[in-house]
Amino acid sequence: MGANIDTRSSPPPRKRLRTETTAGSQNHQREPRLFAPFRALGLITNSVPFVLQTRSHKGATDGPRIHLVTCLGKAWAMWEGGKMGLLFVGPDAPMPIASMAMDGNAVWVSSGPYVIKYLRGKEVERLANPLESSLTHILIFGKQLLALTEDGSRMLAWDTESGELQSTIQFEPGFTAIMIHHPATYLNKVLVASSQGSMQLWNTRTQTLIHTFSAASLLTSPSNTTSTAITALARSPAIDVVGIGFSSGEISVYDIRADERLMRMVMQDGGIRALSFRSDGYPILATASSAGHIALWDLNSGGRLLHLVRGAHDGAVTTLEWVPGQPVLISSGEDNSVKQWLFDSPTDAPRLLKFRSGHHAPPHLIRYYGEDGKQILTASRDRSLRCTSVVRDSRSFELSQGSLAKKATSLSIPITSLKFPPISALSYSTTRTKDWDDILTAHTDEAVARTWTMKDKRVGKHVFTVAGEKKKGVAIGSVKAVCVTACGNFGIAASSTGIINMYNMQSGILRRSFDVGPCPPNVPSRFRPAANGKKKEERCITGLASDALDRVLVASTLDGTINFFDFHTAALEHTIVLPSAAVSITLNRDSGLLAVICDDLVVRIIDIETRRIVRELGGFRGRVLDLTFSPDSRWLVTTSMDSIIRTYDIPTGRLIDLFRTSSVATSVTFSPTNDFLATSHVDSVGVYLWANRAQYSEVSFQSIVEDDVVDVSLPSMQGVAEDEALEALSALTVQDQPTDVFVTPPQLDGDLVTLTLLPRSRWQTLLNLEVIQQRNKPKEPPKQPEKAPFFLPTLPGVETRFALEQKKAEEKKQKETRRLQRAAGSTESVFFKKLSEAHESESADYEDFFNYAKALSPAAMDLELRSLVTLDALSMFLRALTRRLRSHRDFEAVQTFMAVFLRMHGDVLATNGELRNVLEALADAQRKESERLLELLASSLGTLNFVRDTM
Repeated sequence: MGANIDTRSSPPPRKRLRTETTAGSQNHQREPRLFAPFRALGLITNSVPFVLQTRSHKGATDGPRIHLVTCLGKAWAMWEGGKMGLLFVGPDAPMPIASMAMDGNAVWVSSGPYVIKYLRGKEVERLANPLESSLTHILIFGKQLLALTEDGSRMLAWDTESGELQSTIQFEPGFTAIMIHHPATYLNKVLVASSQGSMQLWNTRTQTLIHTFSAASLLTSPSNTTSTAITALARSPAIDVVGIGFSSGEISVYDIRADERLMRMVMQDGGIRALSFRSDGYPILATASSAGHIALWDLNSGGRLLHLVRGAHDGAVTTLEWVPGQPVLISSGEDNSVKQWLFDSPTDAPRLLKFRSGHHAPPHLIRYYGEDGKQILTASRDRSLRCTSVVRDSRSFELSQGSLAKKATSLSIPITSLKFPPISALSYSTTRTKDWDDILTAHTDEAVARTWTMKDKRVGKHVFTVAGEKKKGVAIGSVKAVCVTACGNFGIAASSTGIINMYNMQSGILRRSFDVGPCPPNVPSRFRPAANGKKKEERCITGLASDALDRVLVASTLDGTINFFDFHTAALEHTIVLPSAAVSITLNRDSGLLAVICDDLVVRIIDIETRRIVRELGGFRGRVLDLTFSPDSRWLVTTSMDSIIRTYDIPTGRLIDLFRTSSVATSVTFSPTNDFLATSHVDSVGVYLWANRAQYSEVSFQSIVEDDVVDVSLPSMQGVAEDEALEALSALTVQDQPTDVFVTPPQLDGDLVTLTLLPRSRWQTLLNLEVIQQRNKPKEPPKQPEKAPFFLPTLPGVETRFALEQKKAEEKKQKETRRLQRAAGSTESVFFKKLSEAHESESADYEDFFNYAKALSPAAMDLELRSLVTLDALSMFLRALTRRLRSHRDFEAVQTFMAVFLRMHGDVLATNGELRNVLEALADAQRKESERLLELLASSLGTLNFVRDTM
């Protein structure tokens, strides 16, 4: 117990201890040079059940406030139940969260061997399992916190106020605990469910087993060969009655006081994942299955099935909770969604009231939509096309594919099976988005391309086919590439058989067809398509692109050719044969640069004006999956199968940044406003944003090598807490800035003489300051006014008398003030202090002193030099000039200071022999540097004359 207290009070172990100072850890803690992790989008919930909390306020007329806490992996999110708005996101835990609980304002989560307490999103306490095993299920039980170990053999109890481990309960062999439940009105007693189908009632205060409920009494016919696990427990409004769900799909309403089963129901599709009793006066039980269905049972009729909501979620339902006192049921599922169902009457079927959802399969294709950088189009294997908002999660939505819910209900099939196949290619144009359809998509193994309208958030009116002449035996290929022209008037679709058709986006009428023709003879034989007898060669089109002015259409083929068509005549004008197959192409319309992903692990950039390859970018260790241009066409960002995101500088063709993510990025897209890079990954349903450091600080574009790769974890749902906002801004700056090759260093080489960057007029003014002051001297002194001032000080009395004594007193006071000012002026100035500090520290070049001296105005410098009146001060200044000359820095500044100084104090230096050695050292340094400067000038002039004569 004492060891547990020490663990809690000490800094949290494991994850945080990895930030200690070792060379290896520092290498892993480095961040990318160009991109900083910002935040994740589209994450709603996962398989961990959410926690519901309602709060009623005195005098409130709009009902209780509903708060939901959902799990996001290592972090958790709190949602407001009224509008399903995101309130805030907690920080990342050391390990993935396994269970959550709420206690007032506190949120408790189990993460690995720790139980962590959060208040308003900040960690305030951490409890550690002394056995160092992971904790799977937690329950707040009064002032106690109960937790089960991962192996289900022990239950631990902590005091939530002191954080001390109070007790440890070990279960008998053959009982694997998986869940804890507290029945209402049971003091210090909890139910513990097992994976064997049995249940036990424990007193946590006395640590005694009160009763065991065998699987035979809970189930109708328990299996003798395999155990049926308890998967859900729910508290009913009736005292002593609980609902029990089993993995076999059986549901028992059980009286634990009488040890008697009251009702039995069965769901046919999958095991029970969640239970919840309605609490507003109607005896209804809601159950959810692993197939995504929700069933409603009338308990007054002996468990009669009222309604079955098929496909309520696209995956297993993880949680069901009735809002207390309201006809609202909240459900969450593994499909990354939380839904609220409203019951208009006790017997009516529920209707979907509000929801918050995202992709339930990892997105594989993402593209920024529009020019404001606020929306991202995402396509996933879940057969959906979604618009994800970068600004606010509540603005994200899924583009409708029609009224599929009614059709799926009538056919008793999942909604997913009625959706379009996964999207394989996507293109859009926002020019005519308010007039007609503006998005065009190609789908896996489909011979048609479909239009979508962002304005109406649904599928469009037209379907573009790529079928050629309908002849017997002619194969119809699938659509492989699509393109919407910059004007938004035409949509182009290309097939795997080489057919390219152009349609009008408004009317859906076929306008033109393009023919790539036969395979060029110089294409390598291994890339040539197979031609069977009289059958025409089928050349698979892998990419389409059109320029900004609709003059050129570019099509890439799988046999390694880039074909340029005249947009208006459909004539094939030029063909470029590549040394490898072209997998896909991406065109930046502003610059006319076409990036081609080739099968030989090389990305080739083609200028569509000159129609030549201008860059070849290599170094990939795996197949290139996707690429994107920066808005200014200077960078090219790529992702590949080696899980590395690389950034190339296109003008120089150099690799300037690379970092490795924990999972492979399947797609990348750059914000049109140049502030974010968005990525999608194979193992996550979210979209991740990376902030562009070049928007916030100066970044060096020096080339790097593959060995400089940095391992970076994916961004969290919310990068930092509110009180760490300033640290987040500082995180956007580059931590390890290399030497910028475009910035001139203070000194190019130690053998060269370096001048200051100050103008020549500064030193000319200092040298001729006396002449300038004499020239600017007024010709005559200022004249006193002829008449006395209107108001003169007078003394009180009948006769008028002027206060002359008062005037003399003021003059005396002014004289004293001037004396004090002279005394204050005798103190050391900043100039003399910096000179003394540099002399005492024996500085090699007096850098700080000369930087301050160069910042002074000529008049101030003149005054400082005149204030050097002691022999020690004169000696220190002479040593400073000598050291600066030997460092080959600020040559003209030293010459100016020396000339003015010798002119001021030459007689004092000549009459004091103790300064002789210092003066000789200065003269020797002056002679050597002057000779060096003359030699360098002569060499430069000779080289210049030679070059001029030879030209």
